[in-house]
Amino acid sequence: MLRAAGPRVERHALTVEELGALTLPVSDDGIVVGVDQERTPAVLGLFRPEPYEISFVGGAYLIQVIALRAAALGARVAIESGRPHLWSPMAQQAGGGQQCITVHPVGRLGPQGPSASSPVLVVRDCGARPPRNRLAATPWQTTLTLLPFLDPRLAGRLADADLVGLQRVSPVEADSAARALQLSEPDGAALPSLADELTLWCTGRTRRYVLLTPTQAEITFLGPPRRLD
Repeated sequence: MLRAAGPRVERHALTVEELGALTLPVSDDGIVVGVDQERTPAVLGLFRPEPYEISFVGGAYLIQVIALRAAALGARVAIESGRPHLWSPMAQQAGGGQQCITVHPVGRLGPQGPSASSPVLVVRDCGARPPRNRLAATPWQTTLTLLPFLDPRLAGRLADADLVGLQRVSPVEADSAARALQLSEPDGAALPSLADELTLWCTGRTRRYVLLTPTQAEITFLGPPRRLD
């Protein structure tokens, strides 16, 4: 069988040494964090040309999925945590040997130097009363603060975040969150009974329930979805 000869053009190739100079910007299309009530993919736009703050009240499982998916997009993930046992195995196995996810003790995370071509997700897992963030707010850097439970005395700080995620919480925590975020009565009442896979995401104008649908690879890696760590 004869094949037509294609156009004769110069081949484009890079040496191994030149690969490090090749960078591709990550767009603001974001990552899929699940599906909403209409079974529509819910996309979280993580990286922007301005600082972005997320507060999340719940378990580490969903944040681990977000970290893995952000790293898969080419972003760097820096985790500040007092629970290295929770994050280090994931960081060591992610990235195929590349240090795309790093784990740092609380208070020891230095400037990350984010840019449009190298955005950064900072995960702060520092307990329900995290210390002051030492990192300056920077474009192309998103800070995600993970709170294992909501301290009613600090609930008002939720309103300062650009985006808030709420998983299942106690009735007292639900009341505090509802007041801080001006949730409707049905939303406030639903929080104590949310399924492990369900999160209520809130901005200043919108409320959206999202069901996490981990891939089989993520389930193999992290186990099934869970609310408690």
